[in-house]
Amino acid sequence: MPPKFSLIGPKRQFLAFVALPALVFAAGLIWFAIWSLWVTADRTDRAIRDQQVGEVHSAIGATLDELAQSQAGVAIWDLAIDNLQKDRIDLDWFDQNVGIWFHYVFGHELDIIVDGKDRPLYAMHWRTRVSPRIFETVKPDLAPLIHAVRSESGRAANPHERLANRPLSGDTSVRTSAAAIHATDLVSLNGQPAAASVMRMVPDSRYSDAPPGQEPLVISVRYLQTGLMRRLRQERGIVDAHVSDKPVPSREGYFSVPLTSSQGKRIGYFTWRPAMPGEAILRSMLIKGSAALAALLALLTALVAGVGWLMRRDARSIEALKQTQLELQAKEAQAQYLANHDPLTSLPNRAAFSKAVDEAIARIRNGRLLGVLLIDLDRFKQVNDTLGHLAGDRLIQEVAARLSHVAGEDDIVARLGGDEFAICVTDCGNRDAFACLAQAVLAELRQPFEILGTTVHVGGSIGISVCSSAVSDRVELLRKADIAMYRAKEGGRDGFRFFGVEMDESIARRRELDADLRIALETGEGLYVAYQPKLSSRGNRIVGLEALVRWTHPRHGPLAPDAFIPVAEESGLIDQLGEWVLREACRVARKWPGLSVAVNVSPVQFRGTDMALRIHKIVYEAGVSPRQIELEVTEGILVEDDEEVRGAIQHLRAAGFRIALDDFGTGYSSLSYLKKFTVDRIKIDKSFVKRLGQEPEAIAIVQAVIALGHAMALSVTAEGVETSEQERLLQTAGCNELQGFLFAPALLEAELAEWLERPFQPRIADGGAKARSA
Repeated sequence: MPPKFSLIGPKRQFLAFVALPALVFAAGLIWFAIWSLWVTADRTDRAIRDQQVGEVHSAIGATLDELAQSQAGVAIWDLAIDNLQKDRIDLDWFDQNVGIWFHYVFGHELDIIVDGKDRPLYAMHWRTRVSPRIFETVKPDLAPLIHAVRSESGRAANPHERLANRPLSGDTSVRTSAAAIHATDLVSLNGQPAAASVMRMVPDSRYSDAPPGQEPLVISVRYLQTGLMRRLRQERGIVDAHVSDKPVPSREGYFSVPLTSSQGKRIGYFTWRPAMPGEAILRSMLIKGSAALAALLALLTALVAGVGWLMRRDARSIEALKQTQLELQAKEAQAQYLANHDPLTSLPNRAAFSKAVDEAIARIRNGRLLGVLLIDLDRFKQVNDTLGHLAGDRLIQEVAARLSHVAGEDDIVARLGGDEFAICVTDCGNRDAFACLAQAVLAELRQPFEILGTTVHVGGSIGISVCSSAVSDRVELLRKADIAMYRAKEGGRDGFRFFGVEMDESIARRRELDADLRIALETGEGLYVAYQPKLSSRGNRIVGLEALVRWTHPRHGPLAPDAFIPVAEESGLIDQLGEWVLREACRVARKWPGLSVAVNVSPVQFRGTDMALRIHKIVYEAGVSPRQIELEVTEGILVEDDEEVRGAIQHLRAAGFRIALDDFGTGYSSLSYLKKFTVDRIKIDKSFVKRLGQEPEAIAIVQAVIALGHAMALSVTAEGVETSEQERLLQTAGCNELQGFLFAPALLEAELAEWLERPFQPRIADGGAKARSA
């Protein structure tokens, strides 16, 4: 009688090695999941709260910088100084040009003007003119700023200030020009936290008559409790944002951080109800986790129960997996082969040939040559059309076999597609060897082919390109061979040609333009500058000109800038050409000091380390104010995020030049680089303007660009305005300046003078480039 086997032993083993470890693992996993959720929720809440604190400080800093920047339009203005020096101040003028303008455009809530002895002359509070005596109620709180801006205080500048005879702060974020002297900080005005800025008032076109420190001052205030809090709630989604006198306990769901001035004075607490998504997620996950736990335990039970069954199937499954792996490896090898070979001829395809040529170029030895023969069959289409595609395929296979037979062992034969083949000769001593190989190929192709019982005669046209340096470029090598092959076809087919420089018309043309442009720059013949007027948004006031270089070639006639500017950039002539255009523009700017003149600057010019200094020197020697010159750059130089480019732009803006971003919307148009690189104006590309009135989405795009520019305190110009409908739509959208054939084409200097003197033409606006847009 056979012995009976007990089930107790296997059951204990199952419990000890399968069931119990599974239960321990499940318990540990549940504990770890709950702990991880709690930690993640807490860190999420803290991160969001810290992010919102950062957003608040960033918004306050931006408010301070915007406040000072907005003051500069009035504080540095001849007309404002002239009105202050009148025996009787025109308060209505100051209402329209200072108080109301500050309030509605920049959101100021209190503006005060005092004279050099701190006597109040004018005040507006909440868009209402009030008695200047209101200054006495806020003077004690503003005294530190007044002392600092009058150089009566020895403190250093904070990141938002420009103080006389004081260096900028190491982490400065000021947006004002070097002419603006201002003290800007957080203050507590009569117990209300506010952003305040005090700026000296000086003329913009002459030296100030007042001794340094005794100039009139413009004082501007924005209360944090009103506009800033509303902005934080609406734009940044910060709930219940307000400023309190003391911190609110966190148990009430609020969080408070102290607000202090740059001098460490406490002005209140910023309080808000921070978002707590982590806590909500934790509660939700715990509720849903119960169901997941039950499912997990059920799944674990099923898995443990199926372990034995799975073990029995392991052997069969492993065998099946091995078989599948072998099949996959075979398919992968086949796919790799097909990716690099022509399926019809088994020759390397274009991708494999390109890689092989690159490798062969890298291995060229001194004194040796590498060449590519591009072979195109003659009369192949006739065979394919008359005998059918099967006959065409057989012919391609026969040609591949003959080429492989003729080529050397180290040569690379490939089918590039259709009836085009290529041979790369990787190591050759002289050009005659390439000619011998080409003749041998032609001899093989001239022999008759027996295709499907029919005798077929074809030939070939061969282009040969040769290089002898490891720095050669495969693309250029193939391009030259292709040009030579087409020259062989043009020469009657059934032959070969070596590439010669004379074959490449584009190279010859560029070389010709390069030489002629050098002569033109030396003699000045053929080059001239045309000027296209820029008008205010209402089209009734000229605000500036754009200088556009033109070239009348002695043989080819008038050339578009696109035809010779790239040649100048590649040949190194762009600096000389750009400086010549700038000098011409400065000469015209001196004739019409009331107009700004825009000059395009090539991205290549920014690669020079002293570009900004050279531009400044040219304008200085021409006797023109940098404020009259606007430099137009393209988006490409900003996207590179080059420190030299950024430094050059900062240097130019500090010197008084204005920077315009040309062709906005056709490149990268990223908000990030507009923040990194401070510019004064963006120009909407004419491709968008042209679509106005024709495509419904065009006006939406233009409106978005204008809104973006205004949100970043940038002026917006639209170029290419040709119809009255485009003008009307751009005016409605809020565009600041218009430019295009609707008003005037690009004019010669003599034509410009005549155009400006006509009584029916728009007149130059008083104030010139400083005039605000209509």
